Formats: sequence, C-alpha cells, structure tokens
Amino acid sequence: MYSVNVPVPGEARALATELYPSLRAFEAIRENHSMVLKRLGDDGHISQLQHRFNRALEGTAPVEAQITGIDYFSDPPLGTAPVVYLAVDSPGLESIHRELLAEFPPVDGLEGPDYVPHITLARGGSVHDAKRLASRDLEPIAWTVDGLEFWNGTEKVPVSRISLSERRTD
Repeated sequence: MYSVNVPVPGEARALATELYPSLRAFEAIRENHSMVLKRLGDDGHISQLQHRFNRALEGTAPVEAQITGIDYFSDPPLGTAPVVYLAVDSPGLESIHRELLAEFPPVDGLEGPDYVPHITLARGGSVHDAKRLASRDLEPIAWTVDGLEFWNGTEKVPVSRISLSERRTD
C-alpha cells in the first residue's frame, strides 16, 4: 500500500523514546514513527501514483501542526486494540487530506470524516494502560509541515518527497 505521510519532527521521536518504559505494557511498540495523511492504494504503476500525488498537491503551502497529547483508539477498524497515539491538531493537514480525497478514494473507516491525525506509539494490551497514558500531561510540540513523503507501506520506506514550500502560491 502506498500512502502520503507527514514527516514526524525529532521532538516527537524523542518523546516516544521518553515514553518507552510506559509503552512496554503493550503488545507492539512502534519503532519508526510516521503519520499517514492519505492512503493511495496498491496501484502497480508507482510513477502514475507519484504523478497524481504531485499534481493533487500543486500549489499547497506549508501548514502548522501540533502534538497536543496522548490518546487512544479503543476499537480501531484494523489490527489489535487499543492503539495508543500522539494526538495531532492541524486544520491544515485535515484540509490537505480532504483535497487528496478528490483524487484518491477514501479507505472506509479510516479516512474521510473518520480521519484522525495521529502518530501511533503502541497497540495491543489493556484499555486501562491506554487510559493511564492518555491522562498524562504533555508540553505541546509544534512544527511546520513543509513537505510530505510518498511512502511505500510494504517496504516501510519513503520513495520520494514533495516540498510544499516550493509549490507555494501567493
């Protein structure tokens, strides 16, 4: 599955490292942190997908994002529950997500009106442990999203990057 991902700031990775002892109660801890903005599908023609991705984002300016706390999905549409994550507030990213829906159909239950910007930390385990983590206070982490990555989900690697600042329109 290919996707458009938001690069995660170093401060978020540092926070995940700091939270690691509390995450050990979960079945799976995410080692590499990323944020899916939009799933694009499994189309075998990667160059066509990249072209559509680039065209859909033409003229898109950088946006602001902020990690506001820890939350969890008690009943995620895929995989084991609960899913503990860093909550991301960004009207700009939500707007880009909606724009990409015009070019790439939504994945039911995950995208469109169900899309929740987040950075997964861990999954599986008890809801009690998830609630305990979600009750922690965090200092917000703000950053400017000035680029997005075209991501190969099978290989779990970025294939290319699109700079939003270069495509800015005034």
